[in-house]
Amino acid sequence: MTSEHAPAASPAEGDRLRLSELADLADVSEAELLEWVDCGALTPDEDTPGQWVFGLTSLTVARTARRLREDFELEPHGVALLLVFVERIRRLEDELRDLRARLPR
Repeated sequence: MTSEHAPAASPAEGDRLRLSELADLADVSEAELLEWVDCGALTPDEDTPGQWVFGLTSLTVARTARRLREDFELEPHGVALLLVFVERIRRLEDELRDLRARLPR
């Protein structure tokens, strides 16, 4: 994967992002974000087309999606599928960490 760093500018805690803001912060086009929404990779918090608002977790998802697309030259459906796997791995790692913490020392 690339070693790009996220832009220094980031929204304040509790903020929500319009499509254009999310595109700017994630360094992708609005058209690409719309494709990821169509594929289910991103979900707006408010589902009014043209006025979509995204939570801050969507910024992490969009940045991850961009890196996956760039690194593996994926189409939107491939990005959406890999995002499902990434989330599943994260949950399994969390579960494993919790189980290890319960083991007697």
